[in-house]
Amino acid sequence: MKVGIYGYGNLGRGIESGIRQQPDMELAAVFTRRDPQTVKLQTEGVPVVSAADVADWKDKLDVMILCGGSATDLPKQTPELAKYFNVIDSFDTHARIPEHFADVDAVSKAAGKVGIISVGWDPGLFSLNRVLSDSVLVDGKDYTFWGRGVSQGHSDAIRRIEGVKDARQYTVPVPAALDAVRSGKNPELTTREKHTRECYVVLEEGADAAKVEEQIKTMPNYFADYDTTVHFISEEELKKNHSGLPHGGSVIHTGKSGLNLDHNHVIEFKLNLDSNPEFTSLVLLCYARAAVRLNSEGVSGCKTVLDIPPAYLSAKSGEDLRAHLL
Repeated sequence: MKVGIYGYGNLGRGIESGIRQQPDMELAAVFTRRDPQTVKLQTEGVPVVSAADVADWKDKLDVMILCGGSATDLPKQTPELAKYFNVIDSFDTHARIPEHFADVDAVSKAAGKVGIISVGWDPGLFSLNRVLSDSVLVDGKDYTFWGRGVSQGHSDAIRRIEGVKDARQYTVPVPAALDAVRSGKNPELTTREKHTRECYVVLEEGADAAKVEEQIKTMPNYFADYDTTVHFISEEELKKNHSGLPHGGSVIHTGKSGLNLDHNHVIEFKLNLDSNPEFTSLVLLCYARAAVRLNSEGVSGCKTVLDIPPAYLSAKSGEDLRAHLL
């Protein structure tokens, strides 16, 4: 399968490295809005192409993986590129998924292509587990916990504050909340009771630490609803101890069975990721394989992870899957 990468940031670089692990894929081209001469790939012989020339590659790729952001990039880019390619994206603005789905579906069907949106681990693998658990334990309750891990969006929000030179923000599940859910107590948890925020901040010279801390802790939609701790550290310490992008979390579903609903069950799916973008890239590649397979069978239109048979994700044959993984 000839794979194109649209955008070459953390996610794009993860896709590039992940393709090397796939026996049935090769990187065909990387598309960028930057000057292509300034982009240096880790794979020799692969062209870097201006995003303005992407339509010229219409019949040269089996699938295009989009690596832009959900706020402004993907709502425009995915429908546009679906005119020419089978496409995969990691759109993660949950409230806007139905709208995004409709936009991509209309274009993909008209072009005879497959578009799979909102691929990753949440939305993505966590979505699959929420549906699976809810289907098995109908009389039950879902809980999703994120972290301990770096939230890139929250880190960026801190960096936009005047006086902040750099920052990392960690989302951390509250241990007592996790314990209560795992024990089957079915607690009603507020946002503040489920997660805390830990911030590591490097200040510009002369910046007012107290003012910066107040702005962080009162920031609506990001920190105001959470117990937030702010640590001011040196740039050297940030680079040494907080340069990675770890993440993870758990989907936990508790439910009951029996004539009197007297038997309790707990289903938990957990991820512990050393590199969020690299892991997300590997999930995207699985669904890129599925998109190509579906399209080769005459399927078109938009799909999500909930619509894809698991066997379509694997490079293994159906016989191999049934013999060793079923």
